Amino acid sequence: MTASQDAPDPAGLVAMMPFAAELGIEIDAAGPGEVVGRLPFSPRRCTAGGVLHGGALMTLADSLGAVCAFLNLPSGASTATISSSANLVRAVREGDVTARSRPLHAGRSVIVVQTELHDSQGRLVGQVTQTQAVLGSREVPPG
Repeated sequence: MTASQDAPDPAGLVAMMPFAAELGIEIDAAGPGEVVGRLPFSPRRCTAGGVLHGGALMTLADSLGAVCAFLNLPSGASTATISSSANLVRAVREGDVTARSRPLHAGRSVIVVQTELHDSQGRLVGQVTQTQAVLGSREVPPG
């Protein structure tokens, strides 16, 4: 992702990440201080036993965390996940999973984002902390 002057609308943010869009991730609100989104439960996203796949939960957290980092980038910079640590503490068998991503640190070289995942009853499903590299602009200076 590369930062621009005007932040796109939530649907536009998801559209920039085809895999997140394919999975069905939705962003409800997005700003530099917090990104909120969700992933609806679907049997197509489950492991054996009807439990939402951990990879789907990680994709939700990584996608919202990336958007949060993107919204904290300087103009013209881009970002990429360089580290991610997850604690998944509860199985999800129905309802939406809601994610809230917040920056813990927005520096010149890295942005650290923490994402909490909650089930439709508000119970903690997991917590993911990721580090995003701040990559310089790829634009070639004129001249």
